[in-house]
Amino acid sequence: MNYDLLVHVDLPDEARFAMALGNINNYLAALPGESCRIVLLANGGAAPFLASKDNAQTETIQKLAEAGVSFRVCANAMKKVPLTKEDLLPCAEVVPAGVVEIVRLQREGFAYIKP
Repeated sequence: MNYDLLVHVDLPDEARFAMALGNINNYLAALPGESCRIVLLANGGAAPFLASKDNAQTETIQKLAEAGVSFRVCANAMKKVPLTKEDLLPCAEVVPAGVVEIVRLQREGFAYIKP
């Protein structure tokens, strides 16, 4: 069975971002021993949540990254903030367009949730 998961966050809402991280933690806890890929994609107003400066969730993000969770941020959203790659947490990967990444991952069989 495929348990790959895409978690999409696009609003500048800290509580919603924290909820997304909690959803990922709960997901991993509910699937002990199961193989899965998990991607958190931040675009729109959520791009700054993967920045390193003043990030209240850095420790949680780092722990999830160490557990294999992939954190991706939209380059288009970064331009609007503005953010550079150097502004991001080391685990954050820049993708050219968040909406294209969503479609690509869904075509690969990832389940989509948006907390």
